[in-house]
Parts: sequence; structure tokens; C-alpha cells
Amino acid sequence: MWSWRSRALLRVWDLWPAGVPGRRLLSSDAVSQARSDSPACWNCGVSGGPGSGDRFFCPRCRALQPPDRARDYFSLLDCKRSFRVDTTKLQRRYQELQRLVHPDFFSQRSQTEKDFSEKHSTMVNDAYKTLLAPLSRGLYLVS
Repeated sequence: MWSWRSRALLRVWDLWPAGVPGRRLLSSDAVSQARSDSPACWNCGVSGGPGSGDRFFCPRCRALQPPDRARDYFSLLDCKRSFRVDTTKLQRRYQELQRLVHPDFFSQRSQTEKDFSEKHSTMVNDAYKTLLAPLSRGLYLVS
């Protein structure tokens, strides 16, 4: 019924069906709080854009939002800020993010979303390459 891409997008949008193990329903207060703290969406103008966590998409119109260039590579790839990283977990998270933001999945979208997708994908690639190699990871930690 659900493809792997649908499940991944639903997880990111916090819309995974009720009753599925591991998912909790957000109260309306939690949703409104998350939306009020977030910047406005470039597409629909409603507050509640990417916000915190992995909100790459607007919760209302589902448009891909611009990447946060100031975001730490460790938080992007869901790793502890340490020299030692679990490379298997790192690779899994990299693949998960690329399934969400890779430009191939945005070929039928607006030019703005295509550009954002390319920027997200580049940032994910840079983060993965940096954290995968011990030398570049160490240099990133001290910078």
C-alpha cells in the first residue's frame, strides 16, 4: 500500500498513520507551537516552515524549504558531535536524506524547489563526505 518514498515523506511530515507503532500523534497545541516558532514558508506564506528537527518540507503545502546553511553536519546526519561516529548509521542517514531531497525526485516541481533540492542534496553530500573520513571529521570538529 505505501511505497518506501511515501513512508519516508510521511515520517518527515509527521503524518504517519495513527496506530502504527513508534508514532505518536501531536496535540493541536504542539502543532500550533511548532508553527509559531518557525519561519514562514516561501510558497504559501504560512508560518510553520522547516522549523527544528528534520522539517525539510512545509507542513501545510508540502513545498521543499530552503536549506539552513548554518546547520551543523552532525545534527544534519543525526550523529553525536564526537570524533567517533557509527559509519553504518551515518550511511543509513545519508541514504534516507538523499531519498527525501535528491533532485531526481523534484523534476516535476517548481524551479524554486528544484534549486532548493540541489542545495539540500549538495549539503547532505558535503556533510557525509566530511564526517565519513576521520581526517576531515577531526578538522571539522576543531573548526
